Amino acid sequence: MADKTAGKAQRKLHVKKGDLVRVVTGKSKGLEGKIISVQPDDELVIVEGVNRVKKHTKVQQAQRGGTTGGIVTQEAPIHVSNVMLLVEVDKDGKKQKVTTRVGYNRVEVQKRRPDGSTYTGFRSVRIARRTGEEI
Repeated sequence: MADKTAGKAQRKLHVKKGDLVRVVTGKSKGLEGKIISVQPDDELVIVEGVNRVKKHTKVQQAQRGGTTGGIVTQEAPIHVSNVMLLVEVDKDGKKQKVTTRVGYNRVEVQKRRPDGSTYTGFRSVRIARRTGEEI
């Protein structure tokens, strides 16, 4: 059986678990929430309170107390291209949440070797394109 990700490079997504995002397209357009989980292989994210669906569950008869059946409401995944990162901007003395694209900068940092010596290295940091600040 072939792997579904064979021949497809894993894409680095612009959002991470815990980021605050706004949905920009689809039936949940305009809703905001925190990212619960990320599926980079399928380029999907699950956002808290967004794209809620009803799932019908069966009664499970396990040896140690089964689960009851019924209708459960839960979040379904949406494509990562349908969300944008939210950052807080100070406009006229008020804090506002605005959407922004994500950029990357290489920053020089001091790193430590196992023997205790230090050296200068680089690490990549995410920045908000709108404000230029590190996320």
